[in-house]
Amino acid sequence: MLELATKLRIPVAPIGNGELLPGLDHFAARGVFVKEPYTVTAPRPPYAIDGRRPAARFHAPTLAERTAPVLPAGTAGRPEAGDGHEAGDLPLAGLKILDATAWWAGPSATQLLAALGADVIHVESIQVIDGMRPAAALPFATLDEWWERSCFFLSINTNKRGITLDLGSAPGRELLLGLVAWADVMVENYTPRVIENWDLGWERLKKVNPRLVMCRMPAFGLDGPWHDRVGFAQTMEQVSGLSWTTGYRDGPPMMPNGPCDPLGGMHAAFAILTALVQRDSTGVGSMIEAPLVESALNLAAEEVLEFSAFGRVGERLGNRSRERAPQGVYLCEGDEQWIALSVEDAQWPALVELLGAPEWALDPALSTVAGRFDAHDLLDQHLADWFVAQRRDEAVARLRAAGVAAAPVVDQRDVVTQPVAEARGFAEWCDHPVVGRIPVMTQPFRWSGIDRWIRFPAPTLGQHNHEVLSSILGLDEAEIERLEDEGVIGTRPVGL
Repeated sequence: MLELATKLRIPVAPIGNGELLPGLDHFAARGVFVKEPYTVTAPRPPYAIDGRRPAARFHAPTLAERTAPVLPAGTAGRPEAGDGHEAGDLPLAGLKILDATAWWAGPSATQLLAALGADVIHVESIQVIDGMRPAAALPFATLDEWWERSCFFLSINTNKRGITLDLGSAPGRELLLGLVAWADVMVENYTPRVIENWDLGWERLKKVNPRLVMCRMPAFGLDGPWHDRVGFAQTMEQVSGLSWTTGYRDGPPMMPNGPCDPLGGMHAAFAILTALVQRDSTGVGSMIEAPLVESALNLAAEEVLEFSAFGRVGERLGNRSRERAPQGVYLCEGDEQWIALSVEDAQWPALVELLGAPEWALDPALSTVAGRFDAHDLLDQHLADWFVAQRRDEAVARLRAAGVAAAPVVDQRDVVTQPVAEARGFAEWCDHPVVGRIPVMTQPFRWSGIDRWIRFPAPTLGQHNHEVLSSILGLDEAEIERLEDEGVIGTRPVGL
């Protein structure tokens, strides 16, 4: 089945777990799992710069060493409070990035760099638009310019300029090479064969721009038995072990549904910044390989570590946990009013008191998390009876006041109105030429001197064709019109 799906270019992977992963042929061939400098099997760092991966400078301290200085002599410590750039000075201002990525992983890497001030040009084509456009915009297919209404695309391409180039044509590739000469960084996340088929591989690009940092983000890497397989975040979740431990005890593995894309993007962004520091020192660019699957394997490293150290394979527990009990979601008074609860040993007495110290909760066996886990079905039954008579937000407030971890369960429509999201400005409003005024999620951290992350909304298809081709490549209006007539550039998908 895997072989047939691969031939048909269908994203597919076996379901991995801590026992199976190190023995899979692709990971074995690429040397993904290592024991040095660890004492157990673990995934290696998930990116390489010119084929070299970061090495551990010193081992994790043993219990006996934990009070000794961890940093070796000559290693800089944390900066003093107040260090950093001045207010209003974006840290990556002046950095030029050519973003030949699509979907979520690649664009999320360049979005972070754009938020920090880099000039990012996102490249699509009218022949094949970024797949994230139709993936989330098809419900609007009856509207004009429906491809501009993808919530995903609008969220992960803010602060970028957008152009279209038909890279399947010689003129399109020549224009891209012109932008390569302009750029400090080029990022792409095609299947490896695509770039090579276009003769846009690293050997050619570094001749055009010796200072270029090229970041390649293939699904499974540039070599190995699976290198030509296509894959998305869900494929990475399946093979990495995340799906193995997601689901109910009596059910099949399930997909977490997406976290591996932005995770891969953040690893790639970090590797890009590392390579730029190296370039500043050497004056020469470099090629980064940041496979999506290897960042996923690092996220799910606990699976391999656990089996290597103790011979235990991960288990599916639904919403439950062996570290906290009770843990789950419970229906409160009203329609679809749910509360999430997660209780540690120290919080259990407070929950019992809040419940009114019922007799069933006073059983000494429930004083430990192991005892409560074993009695979870009974706890769920009693808690369900109690919560269904409570108003959700009032129950959350009372639980939190008592020191018990609880939160309302909200869907995506209510995220931006949550008090903590509003207080921290997690969503910012921007005006899009097609969609209008919309809230967009921003970066999940703050940076001194940056009061607003979004400077301008995601670009419409080919919005900056004239601006980029004239100001950077020096084309005149007649040449740009000729490219439009030939379909090398454009602002509307072919066939629509």
